Amino acid sequence: MVNEYAHWQRVPTRWKDNDVYGHVNNVVHYSLMDTVINTWLIERGGLDVETSPVIGLCVESHCNYHASVAFPDVLSVGLRVGHLGTSSVRYEIGIRHGETLVAEGHFVHVFVDRETRRPVPVEGKLRDCLEALRPPPDPSTPA
Repeated sequence: MVNEYAHWQRVPTRWKDNDVYGHVNNVVHYSLMDTVINTWLIERGGLDVETSPVIGLCVESHCNYHASVAFPDVLSVGLRVGHLGTSSVRYEIGIRHGETLVAEGHFVHVFVDRETRRPVPVEGKLRDCLEALRPPPDPSTPA
């Protein structure tokens, strides 16, 4: 279960995350996913959100909800790369509360030049940090 994702980050819920129905609102799940992705890119990929010449734009996102959580729950957010292309990446994210799968989803980033907004190849430290999130090859799959 824990090995499903290459990286885990614990994230506390906040008082304001609860909606009028008494549970964490669905938009918060997207925010958690975005936060864990960008924390990884900043800490491991050298992304500077204010000055990096290459930035990632979210072109697709999706989330399936499986269980409800509420403040003051602390969640574990798992992150892996499902596909890494020349200029894009598909992140896969799982959100757990203890052993319970709360939500799972994906984000697709296209990396672009900050000024022109045209796609650029993912290279260097940024590519290395994304490669680190890829699952190891399945030994039972023939080469």
